[in-house]
Amino acid sequence: MSMSNGPSANQVGLLVALCAFFSPLCLAQSPGLGQQVSAVELQAVDFTIMPDGSGLPPGSGDARRGATVYQMHCLSCHGEQGVGGLNDRLAGGHGSLTSNSPVKTVGSYWPYATTLFDYVRRAMPYTAPGNLNDDDLFAVTAYVLFVNGIVGETTVVDANTLPGIKMPNVDNFVWAVPSD
Repeated sequence: MSMSNGPSANQVGLLVALCAFFSPLCLAQSPGLGQQVSAVELQAVDFTIMPDGSGLPPGSGDARRGATVYQMHCLSCHGEQGVGGLNDRLAGGHGSLTSNSPVKTVGSYWPYATTLFDYVRRAMPYTAPGNLNDDDLFAVTAYVLFVNGIVGETTVVDANTLPGIKMPNVDNFVWAVPSD
């Protein structure tokens, strides 16, 4: 009984021929999905916020103001104080990651507070992403950090303070370092 170690020369040849024949057709025609994005629309989402805070916009907020923003835009999906909603739980789960029932929340799992801001800015509120101004984004970020016991209720969160907030699980991430 012989075992094959991959495609035969005939199979590879057929694949190359098919790719050569169909690629001009694929490149010439659009599947008709989506629509063109204007430069203004692209600029509204063309940002990157790094773990060190580079890319954070000006603005600020605290958990008191964030509670109001949360009530208006987040409560219906994430529940009271980030627990018990229809969508992902945001608070609690501390110490559960090594258990048989890990609970991944902002407070138990996320490595950087800056990535919370970035995610909320890009994707929330679910029904209208990108609708919150920068002060509201800093405030709701502060609120989610507050309900996880990471910052105080009156701690001002902004581009200077957010990168310095140490998340409870940051030391449990192992980052791959490229080898030379």
